[in-house]
Amino acid sequence: MTTDTPARLLQLLSLLQTPREWPGGELADRLGVSRRTVRRDIDRLRDLGYPVQATMGSDGGYRLVAGKAMPPLVLDDEEAVAIAVGLRAGAGHALEGVDEASVRALAKLEQVLPARLRHRVSTLQAATTPLTSGDGASIAPETLTVMASTVAGQERLRFAYRAKDGTESRRLTEPYRLVSTGRRWYLVAYDLDRQDWRTFRVDRVRDPFATGARFAPRELPTGSAAEYLRRSIHGRPDARAYEYDVTIHAPAELVGALLPSWLGTPVPDLPDAGERNGGGGDGNEGEGTGPGGTVGGRCRLRGSTSDPVEWVAVRLAMLGHEFSVHGPRELVDCARELSGRLGRAAGTEPTTAHATTP
Repeated sequence: MTTDTPARLLQLLSLLQTPREWPGGELADRLGVSRRTVRRDIDRLRDLGYPVQATMGSDGGYRLVAGKAMPPLVLDDEEAVAIAVGLRAGAGHALEGVDEASVRALAKLEQVLPARLRHRVSTLQAATTPLTSGDGASIAPETLTVMASTVAGQERLRFAYRAKDGTESRRLTEPYRLVSTGRRWYLVAYDLDRQDWRTFRVDRVRDPFATGARFAPRELPTGSAAEYLRRSIHGRPDARAYEYDVTIHAPAELVGALLPSWLGTPVPDLPDAGERNGGGGDGNEGEGTGPGGTVGGRCRLRGSTSDPVEWVAVRLAMLGHEFSVHGPRELVDCARELSGRLGRAAGTEPTTAHATTP
């Protein structure tokens, strides 16, 4: 019998979070109390904001339902380990759809995990190898969680950093935001030694250490960490975005599943009247076919980005489907150069890459 009311409420909450309806008598037996005490404890949970629904009947029943706000969760050991391992696996690779919120959740969970569970999480992750599709380097989840904690707690962060040219340095910063580009994680922070804002690639960070010193957040010049990162990556404040226009000879649904979200959403591209009548090509390319006889429809990808054209060209080439670049001129030239380079590497002339002058 649990006589301590707070402990009993936590045990009751843990039971109710199992997705089933609990008869009042069964709850009373589990807790070792009377049904009257169960009813009082249910009222206490409701007062704390937990939406517990009661059903009428000979025995009566209780179920925890969705409310306006999410109440704190009570997890058993196995559930906590499973969630931590899943968050660690995703956070370390900057996968599509895994952003700073996931890292913050991981930081909160690992902060309260008992030592025995942290050891289980680390052991399980060390014994497994995830198969990921991210374009960027993998990152130790501990690095991300330390950074996320200092961002949330407005705590100064010290770490070792390796620059692009291999130069090693120690940095003392006031972390502002973690930003995921879909390929890499970046930290936007104020560098106290250089007295200026900086961006740091997280995969080049080693030994992050929360100093415990608090700070009042400074105002970021651009107002947005994502915008500051965009300008920083391209090396000048006036870095411009360019618009691209590409036809991909594959169905839009298939291409959309293969492309990262930062490139945009492809839409079906119907052939014009000349192509439908067989008058737009050599007589072998009708509706649903592309250069070289690709079958299965085609789509159009239009978007805007300030990423280097090389990134876009390589990402399109990795689709495994033929495509034609309509613009801009820089992307057309890059696709043509890439096509020639790969053809020369294979000892043959390229025959499947197409670039059209806008």
